[in-house]
Amino acid sequence: MKNALSTDPIDGDRMAKKPRRGLSKGLSSSKSLMQLSGVEAGDWRTEHVLENGTGKFEVEDAEAMFRAKDTQRIGFKSKIICTLGPVSRTVDVLESLLKAGMSIARFNFSHGSHEYHQETLDNLRIASANTGITCGVLLDTKGPEIRTGMLAGGGPVMLECGSEVTLTTDYDFAGDATKIAVSYPDLAKDVAPGSKILCADGSITFKVISCDVEKGEVKVTCENSAKLGERKNMNLPGVVVNLPTITEKDRHDLIDWGVKNNVDFIAASFVRKGSDVDYIRSVLGDFASKVSIVSKVENMEGLDNFNDIVEKSDAVMVARGDLGMEIRMEQIFLAQKRMIKRCNYAGKPVVTATQMLESMTGAPRPTRAEATDVANAILDGTDAVMLSGETAAGNYALDAVKIMASICREAEAYVDNVAVYHQVLEQQSIPMGVIESLASSAVRTAQKVDARLIVSLSRTGHTAQMISKYRPAAPILSVCIEGDHDPGSTARRSLISRGIIPVIEPAEWKGDTGHPQEVMRNAIAYARDALGLVKSGDLIVGVHRVMGEAVLKVVECP
Repeated sequence: MKNALSTDPIDGDRMAKKPRRGLSKGLSSSKSLMQLSGVEAGDWRTEHVLENGTGKFEVEDAEAMFRAKDTQRIGFKSKIICTLGPVSRTVDVLESLLKAGMSIARFNFSHGSHEYHQETLDNLRIASANTGITCGVLLDTKGPEIRTGMLAGGGPVMLECGSEVTLTTDYDFAGDATKIAVSYPDLAKDVAPGSKILCADGSITFKVISCDVEKGEVKVTCENSAKLGERKNMNLPGVVVNLPTITEKDRHDLIDWGVKNNVDFIAASFVRKGSDVDYIRSVLGDFASKVSIVSKVENMEGLDNFNDIVEKSDAVMVARGDLGMEIRMEQIFLAQKRMIKRCNYAGKPVVTATQMLESMTGAPRPTRAEATDVANAILDGTDAVMLSGETAAGNYALDAVKIMASICREAEAYVDNVAVYHQVLEQQSIPMGVIESLASSAVRTAQKVDARLIVSLSRTGHTAQMISKYRPAAPILSVCIEGDHDPGSTARRSLISRGIIPVIEPAEWKGDTGHPQEVMRNAIAYARDALGLVKSGDLIVGVHRVMGEAVLKVVECP
């Protein structure tokens, strides 16, 4: 079976082609190194905040505010997902994160109660209303984790290299340096002598000596010296684990918190096959059509079934933490590049996550390697990059977002948009669907006429996402029109796709006729006057398929 590390038609001949040298003049925002060195973090930002007379919006006024004028981050196309936690849950901090570039807020349900997360979400909504900046809400499930148990002394125990340790599936056992409880009941069945077991994010490696299925015990030797605390994560590289897709805790979190709060994204942990995504949708019921499922690929089984997962998911997260304990360290970069490329070709948004600016949990600047890591993810084609502990518990949460935004901006300047367009187009089957054909034609037209903006009118946001798939150099203003779908939800869910700036269609944009041309004219005026995306004389590509019409036109900004 092929996985994201194997060679197939996608990863073989086409990916082996040499990239075009240089960048296409006039078709991207590329600048020389000398020019770029003088650009400050806020130079390309235009922000507008509406006030109700007091300088702030009330929470109940958020929807009306959003329809009037939704401020988005203009300076870069990539999206930033921030994990919220103890240092980033107050209104003032959340306002700062939004202004710095946060597009989606991640709520990590491996930690915290429903009440804790509710308070954070309420503060986020106030911050979004106060700033006029829209933010998506992502619920990240705990998932079917394997963890070590509690310890008799309460504190960590020291494991010495070469020592023998017994792993027991009796999870009530209070462990010590010689015997440790494990939460996975089938451990003794699924591992074999010679197998490796990793603990605590890979900081401890065990080698299996023997397995006693009847007793539910596994004897191992410790291959390095390290301290082990309570309830640390455990990985079984290469093992197809017998665990449920959705645990009872996950079900409780999804139904009693996620559905209740109308979250925009669900990041499903440890997705192993496409049917896992189908099952999650069945658990969500009617709400499944109102939320985007982001599948986190974190183990070898997920890699083996990656194509199936991509097809069934709304988006994919390259979760490098647990994945890095399933495959060899030197293969992580390759898995990342190939997963991102496959998502790009399929038109599914992709998030790159884990340890992107990890050192900034305690330092004001990232390492050079971390800065390069973020930039390379952008060049690989990721739609979004994610911060975890950096913004949840770090000492420099705001600085981490600002620096990540700056790195994204710099990296995007060196993307060859024309080459990417052709790479994606070559992978598409013929005949195309109407929306796909319209989107690819819009991007090609924008390239040919050097358009400064693409405006898309859509009820579902699908047209804008298809345009994003072909990676135009110009930003995409996605006007979310009233229809069967909630336009507010459509706008927030589009915040995971590179280059899209969503805005809900205000009622006054329809004018007397309600014709798409009237909406398009008002959208262009908004892009010029409120967002500063275009100026008089700039060319703009307009796209819509509304009222039974599929229309692509080039207009000049008045």
